[in-house]
Amino acid sequence: MRPTPAPSARAWRILPGAATYIALSIAAFVSVFPFIWMLISSTNTSIDIIKGKTSFGDAFSTNVANFFTLVDVPLVFWNSAKVAILTTLLTIAVSSLAGYGFEMFRSKMRDRIYSLVLLTLMVPFAALMIPLFMMMGKAGLINTHIAILLPTIASAFIIFYFRQSTKAFPTELRDAAKVDGLKEWQIFLYIYVPVMRSTFAAAFVIVFMTSWNNYLWPLIVLQSNETKTITLVVSSLASAYYPDFGVVMIGTILATLPTLLVFFIMQRQFVQGMLGSVK
Repeated sequence: MRPTPAPSARAWRILPGAATYIALSIAAFVSVFPFIWMLISSTNTSIDIIKGKTSFGDAFSTNVANFFTLVDVPLVFWNSAKVAILTTLLTIAVSSLAGYGFEMFRSKMRDRIYSLVLLTLMVPFAALMIPLFMMMGKAGLINTHIAILLPTIASAFIIFYFRQSTKAFPTELRDAAKVDGLKEWQIFLYIYVPVMRSTFAAAFVIVFMTSWNNYLWPLIVLQSNETKTITLVVSSLASAYYPDFGVVMIGTILATLPTLLVFFIMQRQFVQGMLGSVK
């Protein structure tokens, strides 16, 4: 008969698991707390928020009404959605083709060109702002959404991500498709894309969230209220001489909802894509 472990021994076995759960609970609370604070603050007046009130108030409807009075919400969301969706689709189209090409086609200059692409990740955006602004000015694209789209279409990080994911793509499928007479664009469109759909989903989430939350470059090139995105509008409300923080919190909640929605809808595909799953 196996001897029963002493209580102290059982406690030492349970302790690592309990410590893990405690640490994860603390990390989860720290991660979620800004959202909780944002929701609570949206129901309070600006004075209560400054005082640090941590309970729900009764000013939610007033804050919502003030926000919709100050901001042309349909126009602002249309601007943000148009920029984010177009940027995402164009970036994925260009970067997936580049990642596929870098991995599938072999040449003497391939790795050198790929290294140059990766080197661009080391250049800070602050060093590119003035040259990009001058280029957009000479092209007459200042205060247009095209000026936001063009510098972000060829993303070195997304190209790197697609190439690394393409390493898991079964080359036997490409060889069999070539034997069947498919052209390269047909292989990419009808075989590569369906097989790597989790990778495309993860890239969609990353690029969409980045584009939706983009602030610095739109702040530089968008100069009229008719072209501004939600991030710029919320920032302008927060930087007013007498900011109404309740209204700012309403704007922050509305600006956060689309990215949360996209992430939760594509959460499973995002995780599979980040883990390198191939269907």
